[in-house]
Amino acid sequence: MPVRIKKHIPNSITSLNLLSGCISIVLAFEGYLIFAVYMIFLAAFFDFLDGMSARILDAYSKVGKELDSLADVISFGVAPSIIVFHMMKVALFKTVHFPPIESLNLTEVIFLLIPFFIAVLSGVRLAKFNVDERQIESFIGLAVPANALFFASIYLVSISTINDFLISSFKNEYILSIVIILFSLLLVSNIPMFSLKFKSLGLKENKIRYIFIVLSLILLILLHTIAVPIIIAIYVLLSAINNWIFNFD
Repeated sequence: MPVRIKKHIPNSITSLNLLSGCISIVLAFEGYLIFAVYMIFLAAFFDFLDGMSARILDAYSKVGKELDSLADVISFGVAPSIIVFHMMKVALFKTVHFPPIESLNLTEVIFLLIPFFIAVLSGVRLAKFNVDERQIESFIGLAVPANALFFASIYLVSISTINDFLISSFKNEYILSIVIILFSLLLVSNIPMFSLKFKSLGLKENKIRYIFIVLSLILLILLHTIAVPIIIAIYVLLSAINNWIFNFD
């Protein structure tokens, strides 16, 4: 494959990530939230694929790194914020229709702004990632795509019939706000999060990864896409446990 073509393949895939994020935003504004969620999942697939293709083709570039971050802000910051904004609107007003602006009180305005913590702190997280040389083999703080998949998935939970208590929880503005703030703060936290990159297939050095993969597969088989927020929560918990074990060995 000619070098000139090879070096553009990862960036082309990243552009598909960005396009998916833009389409997700449009679909969310038009009220097609479930399709907006699916476009975030598609963006995450392209995000995985561009990194893999860059490694396979050895086609890393500074432009690619910056483009990847810009695409991630849209696909995994802005797009999920708008989906969660719609969820917050329904939680507050019990309708998909937005009330007249002049009728909003300060408390309602604050609740409606909280979903955009996701976009703002995703941008901060990506900026930190680009200048932090510690995050080569693992992550410091929750990765932006993982956070986006969590929030995209809780919309699927909120419209499912899996558990009335769980569904009603995500339709409560206070619980939803707490979850948004907690996971947004995880983005910019200093908690080490393990990477799913394997240097070898050995059990000892990859124990935490194998545990996570097995648990994830079981949950996906049992719960399908609704398992995703649980998987992300398990990832955070296992990262904390892994960090604790590492510090206290």
